[in-house]
Amino acid sequence: MIERLGILGSPDSWYVKDLRRAANLRDKIDIAVLSFAELAVELDGTMPCAVTSRIRPPSDVAPAAIDKTPVAIDQLDALIVRTMPLGSLEQVIFRMDALQVAEACGVVVANPPRTLEVAIDKWLTLHRLKLAGLPIPPTIACQDRQSALIAFESLGGDVLVKPLFGGEGRGIIRVSDRDMAWRVFGSLEQLGQVLYLQKFLPHLGYDIRVLMIGNNILSVKRVAPSGQWRTNLSQGSVAESHKITNEQLDLALQVHTVLGGCMLGIDLLPTVDGQLVVLEVNAVPGWRGTAAALGVDIASLVLDTLDDLVGEGTELR
Repeated sequence: MIERLGILGSPDSWYVKDLRRAANLRDKIDIAVLSFAELAVELDGTMPCAVTSRIRPPSDVAPAAIDKTPVAIDQLDALIVRTMPLGSLEQVIFRMDALQVAEACGVVVANPPRTLEVAIDKWLTLHRLKLAGLPIPPTIACQDRQSALIAFESLGGDVLVKPLFGGEGRGIIRVSDRDMAWRVFGSLEQLGQVLYLQKFLPHLGYDIRVLMIGNNILSVKRVAPSGQWRTNLSQGSVAESHKITNEQLDLALQVHTVLGGCMLGIDLLPTVDGQLVVLEVNAVPGWRGTAAALGVDIASLVLDTLDDLVGEGTELR
């Protein structure tokens, strides 16, 4: 059973508050909301490795009341990663290193760094899925405008341009005009961005979000507003209860086999020509819309899953 739980996230986020609510429904769990930016690790040859961070207080707490004492993450039962903030290359690599230290100390990390490292990178995720023989949209990544224009034509002249990192549909542009493509690709090249292009696949006005929490599999249909192609809930789509088909379930389970972890949000797209493809996989999945649509206490399922893993002493694979 979990007694000491750390959450790397914002204390003001709905998800942290929902986890606190669920924790209050059971035996006391000591929850510490921690900062990615203040992670630190220690190795000195005479003691086991140690990893620490500091408490992130809610925005309405006065600075003078903030406890600056480092929290020993290696002494926690479990650690939930609820955010993945931007940072320099060194910072991102170090943060993954710190999570690996926590995991090596016996802390159940959800999701584990090996899953996060792949899932936060859209290109790497699709590459791993493609190697496993799973269906994905035709995708090209490059670094300069000329290459992107060639890719634009080879993908049919109608593409989605996505940030390599990020979620909730933010920063995605649909480009179906060559002059506009020239402008967009040039701007991204000047900003030093990777140009990540994905063929636009005409769909039925919705996609399927499969949420895997331990052994629990939940699914909703995310219906886009009339005339829109974005199906992200944060972009105005509506979540509806959905009975997952055998084909969708089998594909989601195969995705889990490739990426591992105990909390995955898998986005599947049925297309107008009868395909079913994996759009993206989120290893820090939201559940607010799914919980509301299905009437399920998903935060409690998260805690139940961590209880099981801590009780088994299982390292997530």
